[in-house]
Amino acid sequence: MPSFDAVCKPNMVEVRNAIDQANKEIANRFDFKGSDARFELKEFELTAFADDEFKLGQVREVLAGKMAKRGVDARLLEFEKPEKISGDKSKQPINIKNGVEQTLAKRIVALVKERKLKVTASIQGDAVRISGAKKDALQECIALLRSQIDEVPLTFENFRD
Repeated sequence: MPSFDAVCKPNMVEVRNAIDQANKEIANRFDFKGSDARFELKEFELTAFADDEFKLGQVREVLAGKMAKRGVDARLLEFEKPEKISGDKSKQPINIKNGVEQTLAKRIVALVKERKLKVTASIQGDAVRISGAKKDALQECIALLRSQIDEVPLTFENFRD
């Protein structure tokens, strides 16, 4: 029975490259000379450091530009509230989304059932497995998910015949 998985999975190689390029640009920019502006990446946790709120915004803009050039979707980044650290310095944790959250997975399953496509959707951990009798029904389901789900970039993998 043909099937595929709908997942939200970042290309971590491109994310790492974008962060490295952003750090290089920040180190070379005149308005950041002598400041402690940088990014640190640990697994799917990214932290932005800057001297103040304004520079933190500038650092985020540099990162957004570099990610756009590398083809990384900005919807993968989830910005948390900036925090004050020693003195005037600020840091902002940024989560990189990995996997489909439970509420979104339930919404995908409900959407597929609501449209009465000839496929079945089931939640498999942090992915949604969709299977059907014909490839055409699966392609129709992919088109439906691309048009209806816009809060995270879904990728479709493990397509089996």
